[in-house]
Amino acid sequence: MSHSRADRRLQNEIAHGRFLLEHGAGEIWGWETPAGKLRWRRRVGMLTGHLQPGMRVLELGCGTGYFTRELALTGAEVLAIDISPELLAAAQREVRAENVKFAVDNAYALSLPDGAFDSVVGSSVLHHLEIDRAILELHRVLRPGGVLCFTEPNMLNPQIAAQKNIPSLKKRMGDSPDETAFFRWPLAGKLARAGFAGIQVQPFDFLHPGTPPPLIGVVDRLGRWLESRRVVGEIAGSLHIRAHKP
Repeated sequence: MSHSRADRRLQNEIAHGRFLLEHGAGEIWGWETPAGKLRWRRRVGMLTGHLQPGMRVLELGCGTGYFTRELALTGAEVLAIDISPELLAAAQREVRAENVKFAVDNAYALSLPDGAFDSVVGSSVLHHLEIDRAILELHRVLRPGGVLCFTEPNMLNPQIAAQKNIPSLKKRMGDSPDETAFFRWPLAGKLARAGFAGIQVQPFDFLHPGTPPPLIGVVDRLGRWLESRRVVGEIAGSLHIRAHKP
């Protein structure tokens, strides 16, 4: 990706941050419905389960701080970054923990030293980025043995595929112009080429945020069973990505 194209992409994401604040980030992301809150809680477990007090953690794309607060509760020392100053300001208003610091930073050229973090985490952020450049930077700032952990949309899911590839639908759903989704096998290959090991990219989540409350329990149980099915599990809505730096 050329520098001019990368710069345009970053500017699009900054503009998208303003859009999210104007229209309600939680509503656009689907975290505010009853089903959305259950989905959010599951992701919290995926992103924080490996964290311990005192660990140095980088949160990439913290947005308005939905997950930052949960990261703070682990006792880790968290640096939460975003390219959008407006989203970052909203996160700072929401999260006032002593073990959390905030900074505007560029995922393609992080102003951070090599090997500075025990873990890099994020929810639905890598699909906004030019992935090859971003994961090289994440590899650089992780210490040896450090863990990368993200949840991202799955391109094999029919709704996700339509939303990310049909411009009119993409705009109506509140997506930024450049965001996409991932096929798990090519993503695993990219992580391997960037130097990561122990790579796991696992489809999960059939629970839609619009699921009516009386049906949430049944749909969630059915969805978790479907995740274990070899073929149909591949079209789950999200990917849980985990790897470490050797």
